[in-house]
Amino acid sequence: MNINLQVKNGETSLKALILVGGFGTRLRPLSCTRPKALFPILNKPLLQWTFERLVKNGIREVILAVSHQAEILIKQQKIPKNGLKITYSRDLFKKPLGTGGPIKKAEKLVGRDSPFLVLNGDIFADIDYKEILKTHEKKKALATIALHNVKDPSRYGVAELTKENRIKTFVEKPPRKLAPTNLINAGVYILSPKIFEYIPQGRKVSIEREVFPKLAEEGRLYGHIFDDLWIDIGEPEEFLEINRTLLNSTALLQKHKMRTRGKIEEPVAFDKNVLIGEESVVGPYAVLGRNVTIGNNVYIKDSVVFPNAVISDFSIVNGAIIGENVVIGKKVKINRGCILGDNVKIEDNVTLANRVSICPAKEVSESVLKPKCVI
Repeated sequence: MNINLQVKNGETSLKALILVGGFGTRLRPLSCTRPKALFPILNKPLLQWTFERLVKNGIREVILAVSHQAEILIKQQKIPKNGLKITYSRDLFKKPLGTGGPIKKAEKLVGRDSPFLVLNGDIFADIDYKEILKTHEKKKALATIALHNVKDPSRYGVAELTKENRIKTFVEKPPRKLAPTNLINAGVYILSPKIFEYIPQGRKVSIEREVFPKLAEEGRLYGHIFDDLWIDIGEPEEFLEINRTLLNSTALLQKHKMRTRGKIEEPVAFDKNVLIGEESVVGPYAVLGRNVTIGNNVYIKDSVVFPNAVISDFSIVNGAIIGENVVIGKKVKINRGCILGDNVKIEDNVTLANRVSICPAKEVSESVLKPKCVI
């Protein structure tokens, strides 16, 4: 087919389709109230990082594949568009359409003229989109997948390549011992419009299980390996990890004026209007959102605190994720792996053991000493 992508003044006519409709089960209870694409990374929504990377790559047109709820939440965030033209492809079905269904649903918006970029909305990937497009055009592929090396490929789609970078085998989430390689699907694709012929309409479709293996059999699926930063924020530990990784890159940090009588141990990131009380120690690897209030003699380490949270005197937060508008009482201890949903209230003197999660708007007055979800 004819490639009709024009490049002018560093910009390209390549359209980007971002899949942001899903609410991640592994990040519950925080994902009960926001899609993964809106989780804050250094106090900036993941989707904003993605927008900025698209602009950097000269892309100016974005289609967001969303559910009704995700669309409302994204619009409420008022993420800077940086010149991007943004349209919404709305999932009007009651049941999720998987990864392939939303691509098919966006067919008219994407058009049939040229290849397009597809991004999973829960991926942080420092990748040059123009390079994967070059691979796609050079190989005359129907689909080209960005591939990344990981230690454990069992959670992802795994690709086995020929010397020409053609994907000869694509297996979704194989057992670790049966994975053909450690090259995994990084959630970034270039697809030619003919892909729409491979996706059934009006039902849930897994592009990884139904479409990619078929393309591999036909010799029309290629891979593009990249080695830069990549992380799937779908697990709580990985969400904390991407914040830690970027905290180590001091050039990314924005300094805000703040009131503190405590001690700050770098690296940390604070949004606007953070207040820290006397004798408190914040950091290392602490991220505090807008309007967070920290009392006296509080210790916070290796944690992300969402906006408008209050953590009262003599409390300890270590290795946890604290949701929006959470209120934590005095002498509370929150241990590693804990997740507190939005609007949770923790009474004084409560201890939460490792890996305790609290559902949104729940009030907790007694200690929880075993890993569990408090509903």
